[in-house]
Formats: sequence, structure tokens, C-alpha cells
Amino acid sequence: MDNRCFRPFSHYTCSLMNQTSTTAEHARTAMTTRRGDIQYWSRTIIPTTREAPSDAEVPSHVLLSRAGFIRKLAAGMYDLMPMSWRVLEKIMRIVREELNAIGSSELLLPALHPMEIYEATGRAEAYGNDLFRLTDRHNRECALGPTHEEVITEMMKGSVTSYKQLPVTLYQIQTKFRDEPRPRAGLLRGREFIMKDAYSFHLTVEGKGGLNETYDDMYQAYSNIFRRCGLDFTPVEAEAGPIGGSASHEFMVNADTGEDKVLRCPETGYAANVEKCEIGERAWSFDRGTSAGLEKVHTPNMPGIEGVAEHLGATAKTMLKTIVFETKDGDGYVLAVVRGDHEVNEGKVRDVVGHPIAMADEKKAKAEGFAIGYVSPRAINGKNATLVIDPDAAQGLIDWATGSDEMDHHVKHFNWQREMGDVLNDSSRVKVADIRNAEAGDPSPRAKGVALVEQRGIEVGHIFKLGAKYSSAMDFSVLDREQKRQTVIMGCYGIGVTRTMAACVEMSHDDAGIIWPVAVAPYHVLIVLMKPDNDEHVRIATELASSLADAGVDVLIDDRIERPGVKFKDADLIGIPARITIGDKALEAGGVEFKLRSDEGKGDVVPHADVVSHVLAMFEN
Repeated sequence: MDNRCFRPFSHYTCSLMNQTSTTAEHARTAMTTRRGDIQYWSRTIIPTTREAPSDAEVPSHVLLSRAGFIRKLAAGMYDLMPMSWRVLEKIMRIVREELNAIGSSELLLPALHPMEIYEATGRAEAYGNDLFRLTDRHNRECALGPTHEEVITEMMKGSVTSYKQLPVTLYQIQTKFRDEPRPRAGLLRGREFIMKDAYSFHLTVEGKGGLNETYDDMYQAYSNIFRRCGLDFTPVEAEAGPIGGSASHEFMVNADTGEDKVLRCPETGYAANVEKCEIGERAWSFDRGTSAGLEKVHTPNMPGIEGVAEHLGATAKTMLKTIVFETKDGDGYVLAVVRGDHEVNEGKVRDVVGHPIAMADEKKAKAEGFAIGYVSPRAINGKNATLVIDPDAAQGLIDWATGSDEMDHHVKHFNWQREMGDVLNDSSRVKVADIRNAEAGDPSPRAKGVALVEQRGIEVGHIFKLGAKYSSAMDFSVLDREQKRQTVIMGCYGIGVTRTMAACVEMSHDDAGIIWPVAVAPYHVLIVLMKPDNDEHVRIATELASSLADAGVDVLIDDRIERPGVKFKDADLIGIPARITIGDKALEAGGVEFKLRSDEGKGDVVPHADVVSHVLAMFEN
């Protein structure tokens, strides 16, 4: 167990300064700073069930539903039941402790936003249908907030006028909304979710008080948060997506069921998601090539590149795929060429050409002479366009097939040198660079001779260096030391709180149910009464619960009139870390039965007087 795992309710006031503190010190501090909670199963709502929801696909959705933590109200919308709210409160407390430790201040912003603030930054279009839109009684268009970049920038613009008020970091924990077209996986992809979003404001990137300093502090705070939550996670380099900005890192919980693919260098530890991962150096050359003459083939209504390849007697690996982009200023085109079995990475193409791009409008591109769906590298001729070629596609020795620049036709035996001629030597128009999504087995960008490996992950946190994207769009500037107006620089930092709870389950469960990490478990100890109508058993349970609570331990007492088998199955299902069973057998042996949820088999008999120290020793270990 990590040093910080059992600090759920302690007065945790340090982050970067005390990372050498021992596990025992953390545990002792936690036990002496609060009295634990005591709850009775009969007095709360824990609607366990043996059947999983029909639409449940991943373990967290199945188990959180079966264990009575969540209940579906509608697609992508869930009741957060008492047990789940206890978990979420513990996660939120850890988040608050770590963010407060680096000087952040909490606030709360409206969830309902006027649409014009999104139009000002272009995100009304960027979010598209994912943005929940509504119209009020005055016919004003509004949106339910997916994040709060625009809202907090507007607030800061009206509150800050001088460099003396910066830097500052603000955060909130609030329900967010995204109109997911296909909500799935329970809390992992819903339409309503709890999120922590933080924003920092600076005048500089470098130096004391600059964006980089806060970004590094946030990176460490996030590492502390997820470590304290008991999660096995990997920070990875990432694309910023619709949020925008430059540098970006995602925090991925390592789980085989994760929907995100992470590529990692096993030697250096470098890790990135598919959209961001670099690929190491690959040899390429346009020299030589097939001597067979170019042959045009009629390919109408072919079902994708595999179907075309089969019709041509080729494979996807020997086909060239050319994607047409247009520059955001509408002044030209970019043709991106990759091997047929690879995917073009728009972010990498953008970085190679050095300016914003977007997928070309099909109607406009066709008017410019591009046979969309049948474009070849030769389409660069006679057009204001740049040709960017991935090294795997820049191989002269391969007998390539590609589009013919004519609808319903492809060509076989494409030879780079013969078909392209002198334009290949024009470095201002033709570039060879890494422009595709990385895959497992690709060369590592950080260690020569080492291949990237793939692992699955669940994104629970994301940090961005936004720069001036939002402040420029919303005209947020302050007076600097020379009394000149300067645009404010921003950072953005998000944690999916409900996603973090679900990720804990994805990472830690077995066939019987959930196995909660101690720090975020709804209760630390479950006391099971075999005979809840026996006064002596009840007295012992009450005394043990009180002693444990005095030591800072949260206790749930199962006082239901139920069969032992039902109680034990429910105990495994809800996943509380330790179970104490009060029954005749153990009492006759001079104690109670103590069992860890993570252990198989039966528990051990522990004397009444030793139960508290036994529990504390478990936490320390």
C-alpha cells in the first residue's frame, strides 16, 4: 500500500515538502485527527442484487450497479447512492487537500452558461452536438457546462486588473454535462458526471509564478492524488483536443478493460496516448521502384481499403492513402500520405506544416479538382498544396497501389520517382515526417532499438498549458509592471471524480465483487452480526464499532436479519477492506473472526481487545 493510501480524512497540509513521510506516520495521523463514522446497514440504502444491468459491459458498471452504489435513471444518468457518495466524498477530500497544499483556492461557478461565451471562443462549433443546448423563456440560447474555461475567464476579466493579483489558481468540484451520443460503461462515459476543474492565470510561462511552475506543481499534485487513492496509474503525453493549448498530460489508470490505448517505452518509461505518441526514427528512400507500367483499374463502390486492395491484388500495407486537409485560413491544402493500414494523425500533420489545419470540406475540395476518396500524391501538381509523407509510405522499393485522381478508379504499380518527378526534391512543398498514429512494435522515440509496447488505460485526469487561447479570444489582459496591457496566460487541470471511482473498481475487483482501496473505501471495516437479535452479539458489535471509530476507522454494521450466506456474498460484493464477523464459533474461541476482503478463504480469530490494533496494523502494512 502506498504511503498516502490511508489518509482519507486527515488534515493533510503538505504536498511536495513531505513526500518522505512514512506509512506509519500517515496512518497514525489519520487515526488521531477524527472520529470515524458508524452506520447500520438497516438504516441506509444498499440495494444489492445478483443480476447485472442488461446494458452493462465493463466491470465497474456491473459491480457498482450490483453492489447498490449506483442506479440508472436514464441513459448516461445515474443516482449516486449513499455508498458511492461516501467514496466520492473521500476522493474529493483528497483532491482538495492536495490542491490547497499548492496554493489553489476553491470556488463554485454556474452550471448554466449563456451560449455567446462559447461563440466568442469558437467552442460552440468545436463541441458540436456534445454540448447540451437549451433555450430559456426569453428565447436566449444557453448551454450546460462541459467545462468552465470561458466562464472563469469572464469572471477573472471582471475581477483582476493588475499583474500584482497574479499568479492565481482557482478550482471547483461540480457536475458537468456532455450530450454523449451513445452513453455506455456506466460512470465512465455518461451524460452527467462530477469533475474537478482548475484554472491558473499568469503573466509569464517561465520563471517564478509562471505557467510552467504551476503546471509542474499540478503534475505532482495529481500524482499525489491518484497515489493516495490507491490507484495504479501512468502519466502520459497527450493531445489537448477541444480544450486547446500546447503541452498536455493525461493520467491513466492501468486497467485491462480501459478504453484508451497507451503506448510506452519499456526502457525509458516514456508514455503517450495514440494521438500524441511519437515514433522513433525510420529509414526511408524514394530510390528505385517498380518497373511495371502504371495501370488504371476500375474500382466502383468498393467497401473500404481492404476491398480495394483485394480487387487490385494488393494488400493494405502496399497501398498509399492520401488524406486532404485545408489550412484554417483557407489559403491552401495539405496532402497527408500514409500506408493503407495506418491512420493519419491530424495533430502531427499540423505540427509538420506549422499552422492550423482541418479536414478539407468535400464539396469545396472537389471543386478544386481533388477526387476525394481517390486522391493520389500526384494531386499536388498544379495546386497550392503541401505534400507530407510518412516514412513508412516513403519507400521506393514497394510496388504501390493508390488512387488515380479520378472517381471510381485506382492505379497499380505506382513508382514514387517516376510518377512524382522533380517535385520530390522541392523541400518547400514535399516533406517526409512522422504523421501517423503510433502502434505497438513501432520504434521507441527515446531508446534506439527498443519497440513501443501497448497497455490499456482509463483517463482520470488531464492537465493542459492553455496559453492565451481563451484570454485572447475574450480580451482578458492586465497592466504589467510597465503599465502596459498584457494578455494573461492560462493553464487548465481536470479530474473526473466519478470516473476515478469507477476506475478504482476497474483496477481492483474479482469475481465476487469490488475490492476498494483503503483510502477511498466507503467504510474501512464491516462488522457482520450472525445473530442480530442476540443482545450479547449486539453489545460486542457496538463496543468494537465505538473503539474503531475512536481510532478514526469508519464502520458499517450489518445488522440485517438475513442468512449468513447472503451476508457474506454481499460483504464481498460491496468490497469493504476488512470484515469482522461476530458469531458463536469465534466467541467461543475467545474473539471475533477477522478477514481482509483481498484474502481468500476464512479469516482468523482475533481477541476483542486486539481488534483495533489489528485493524491499524493492517492499514500500516
